[in-house]
This record gives sequence, C-alpha cells and structure tokens, in this order.
Amino acid sequence: MISLLYTLLTFVGAMVLLPFLPFIVCRRKYRDRLLQRLGFGLAGQMAVLPVKPSSVPIFWIHALSVGEVTSALPLVRDLRASFPKARIVFSATTTAGAQVARHLLAPYADAVVAGPLDLGPVVPWFIKTIRPDLFILVETDFWPHWLNCLARRGVPMLLVNGRISQKSFVLYQHFVFLCRPMFRAFTLLSMQTTADAKKMAALGIEDDKIVTLGNLKFDTSQTDASQRAEIVKRQGKEAYGFDGDAPLWICGSTHRGEEQVLFQAFDQFRQARPTLQLLIAPRNIERADEIVALGSQYNLDCRKWTEDKHRQGPILILDTIGELAGCYPMAEAVFIGGSLVPQGGHNPIEPAIAGVPVLFGPYMEDFAEIAAELVECGGACQVRSAASLLDALRQLLNDPVLHRSMAAAALDCVQANRGVVRRHLEAITVILAPKSNDG
Repeated sequence: MISLLYTLLTFVGAMVLLPFLPFIVCRRKYRDRLLQRLGFGLAGQMAVLPVKPSSVPIFWIHALSVGEVTSALPLVRDLRASFPKARIVFSATTTAGAQVARHLLAPYADAVVAGPLDLGPVVPWFIKTIRPDLFILVETDFWPHWLNCLARRGVPMLLVNGRISQKSFVLYQHFVFLCRPMFRAFTLLSMQTTADAKKMAALGIEDDKIVTLGNLKFDTSQTDASQRAEIVKRQGKEAYGFDGDAPLWICGSTHRGEEQVLFQAFDQFRQARPTLQLLIAPRNIERADEIVALGSQYNLDCRKWTEDKHRQGPILILDTIGELAGCYPMAEAVFIGGSLVPQGGHNPIEPAIAGVPVLFGPYMEDFAEIAAELVECGGACQVRSAASLLDALRQLLNDPVLHRSMAAAALDCVQANRGVVRRHLEAITVILAPKSNDG
C-alpha cells in the first residue's frame, strides 16, 4: 500500500514538473542533465551499442556521485573480465559522478548514462530501454519507485559496498514503513562491515538477504611500492608544482572548521621544518576561495589548482573532482577530513592503498570498523585535538623508522582485506545462474 501511494505521488510529481520543464531547460546549467535524467537521448545511446544475444547478461550499475563511482571501479573492471560478452550500462546521478565515470570506466562499460529521476513514467522508460538482467546499486541512492519498478519486472537487485551511517540509520528507523519494503526488494544486500549488516538487520530485513563482503576499495589496483617511490612520488609532486624532494602532507575531503586547525598545525610545524608542503582537498570544491582567504590570515600563500597550474609553491588547494586519490601516493602523511568536526569522517582506504601513514580525528563513525582496524595494525593514528594532531605529525615526519612501519602496516591492512571483488563476483554468478554461464 505504501509503495503504491509513493508510486502515485511520483506520477503527480511528474505532472507538476511538466509545465515548468520549458522554463528549466532554458537554463543551460540544468538543461542537458535534466533532460538526460528524464530519459531524453537514452534510446539513442542504447541503439548504437552492438546487439547482444539473449543469453548474454545486461548489467545496469548505478552510483550516486564521485565517491561511489571510484568505489565501483574494481567491480566494473573485473565484471568485464569475468563476463567479456556482457553489456555493462553505468549510470550516475550527479554531473561530476558522470564525468569521472566516463574517465575511469571507459575501457569497461559499454555506456555511461544519467541516473533517472524517481518520477512516474521516467523509471519504467529507463528499465524498458536498458533491459537489465541484474541491477547493481553502489553504496546508496535508494529510491522507492525505482526499486519497486525493478522488482515488479522481476529484475534481480544487488546492493554492493552497502553502508549505513548513524545519521542515516536514525532516518531509516523513523521512516521504516517506507524503507523496509525498499530494502527487502533487493535480492542481496552486500554490506561493507558487520556493523552495517547489523543495522540493516535491525531495520527488519531478513538475514538471508544480508551478507558482509567488505569494501570494494580494498581491491583498487595499486602501484608497486618501489615504482611509487621512484616515479610517482617525485614526478607527481613536481607536476603539481611542489618541490619533489620536500615532504608533502595531504589533507583530503576537509570540511569547514578543519582548515583553520590544519593551517595552524602546518604553520607551527614549519617553524622547525620549513620544507613541509601542504595539499588541501576540500570536500566541497566551491569552498576553495574561502580556504585561500583563510590561509592568508596565517600569511600563507595558497594557490588554487584550477587557476595556478603553472605556479609553484608549498601550499595547494585542490579544487577539482576525481584527482585526490591519485595524489595520495605523493604524500608522506595523509589526514582524513570530516573527522575533526562531527561529520562522520571519510574513507581512509585510498591513502592506505598508497602505503601512506594515515591520521584522522575522533569523528570517524561512518568508517568506524575500517578506522579501528588501521589503528590496531599500526597503519593509522587517531588524534583527539588540534594539539595531538600536531604532535602526531611531528612524530611521524621526524622519525623515519616510525614512518616506515606505519606505511608498511597500512599497506598490509589493505592486503589482508583483498578479495572483495572476487566475493562479489561469486554472489553475482549465483544470482544470474544459469544466464551468467553463457556470458
């Protein structure tokens, strides 16, 4: 009954939107993306793809934005290797996510399309046009009408890299009448950690629908350590306008309230070791000018990557999407943003994959198990304040033995957790059988 009511509301929403559509499409900022999310041009994208026999599976993989797209990369890559004849259609909700998907997934996906708006006739049109044999949702972006339409058409659905933050868990509990049927529609819910799996079970989802297969980012390919040290580290720093021989501290996915602490720590550290360099990548790149202005209050000359690519200097604000993970191998130390302020933290796996010691603050609730594992193995250090952050940075960069041991421990932690994609492929094969055997 609830699902039917929501579906009716999506049709009403579509009717309400229709009269405003001409005004919206007049604005170039919204026109192309909105039309794509309404399904315009989708049939043309599918029509130019090679015809597939009915025995070959069609995968529809969806990701919300940049973070989810990068999480999906190892799965899409190995899915192509395991099902070479299959059709892989990848959709992303945000413009930035679609741009990164086209860049990262071009060798593996047959098409990258916009994710549909969860409106009455829009979702059925996407399903009819793509004709998926399996729908794979990466981490999040749950839409009741979309999932209900897939279920009604008998399309198996798999959630991969599933995680539930405490904030989302509370929200799901308040709207469990809507969320429980939505999650139950999935054939399988693959969660990152046991804590995520327990939250899903607490929402009333059957145990046989929930598995813990790990975080796909553990299987992101990495550069050989010696190659990283000799090639990526020096050349990478110089490509970004840094001194190739000087240490670099990268602070990734930072939030408002953290940059001030980071600038203070950087300024104090440089009083004893003036060669230290700093790269700050804000979670919201629109804050770049704000961060540059904040740095000037500490007499720090910050350059923005989008404007100063030919200028050198010790402080860079990375105001682009999709480049941060590629920068981590250049660093001597990495700080994970969203953890000094109560934002739940961000994923520490990417710097660990690069074999770089990791620092983060007390607010890592969204990645609690992974953070705890990195701390326990010695690959990361959790700080509680601005003062303890500076102390940890000093110890790490002034003690080569400690630095090497933390870097090795971070990489060992990643190695110990590998095999996530293989476990997902095994689950996919079971869901698809016997169709997948012909792919």
